[in-house]
Amino acid sequence: MLGKTAERPTKKLLRVLAGETLERPPWWLMRQAGRYLPEYRALREKAGDFITLCLTPELAAEVTLQPVHRFGMNAAILFSDILLVPRALGQRLSFENDGPKLESLSEVGKLSPLDLAMLAPVGEAGHLAACFRSNEIAGEGEAEARRVVPAGAAA
Repeated sequence: MLGKTAERPTKKLLRVLAGETLERPPWWLMRQAGRYLPEYRALREKAGDFITLCLTPELAAEVTLQPVHRFGMNAAILFSDILLVPRALGQRLSFENDGPKLESLSEVGKLSPLDLAMLAPVGEAGHLAACFRSNEIAGEGEAEARRVVPAGAAA
């Protein structure tokens, strides 16, 4: 409706992005920093391997929210891995003790069309994490798009 004033965001991160000055700036941690948390290490062990942890929506949602629960952050960054995309294009991927191993393109020959079904669990994890978060916490994609959706850690 023309002339209607937009509703003021309630989430601290979105309020700052809208130009408001707060007493304390919002903060969050990149997912990599969470891997040292004991609760992350326990879930990683429960999953058995890193790819399973990324592609099990309930576990990935829990990992996403672990730093928020522990430290009271104002934003959550969805737990996943960028290498799941080449995997969905047909490259073999494994995570070993010394890090990720991605099949070389010369071994693959030709990449397959992107298999979005292989990435669907990542979207489901984001949905689950959003369902468990309060209105005070913004998700990474939400902050970039400056849109308001239910997000935040359960109190």
